[in-house]
Amino acid sequence: MDRVTNFPVPHKNISVDIKGIKTDIVISSYDDHILVMATQIGAMGTILHARKEEGMAIYPTFSVSVIFGKRDEPMLVACARQLIEQISSSGSPRTLVLSLGLKDHSLDTLKTIVSSVTENRLW
Repeated sequence: MDRVTNFPVPHKNISVDIKGIKTDIVISSYDDHILVMATQIGAMGTILHARKEEGMAIYPTFSVSVIFGKRDEPMLVACARQLIEQISSSGSPRTLVLSLGLKDHSLDTLKTIVSSVTENRLW
């Protein structure tokens, strides 16, 4: 089911099948943040924060940190980095808060999450 609601904040709820596992994704657009929650376990899981670094560099740099959860999963950090790059390249200055409650941390799963969020973006 795909629906957009504007109260209390603009958000979309989508559900995708990734390798036979139902994955629920909620994308919320706040004034200063984008919140993305993707879960296969019905819980929030690892929470990451990602932002574009401000500076004088020719090419943008991005900062990704794990707030809660698995700190030894580089694929989760890579997922957050891909999403903040998408948000930034579209011209949005907002930071990303990403919650990943996943049974499967494979590259294919995370690529599908990134593409699903990008296709349904609210930035």
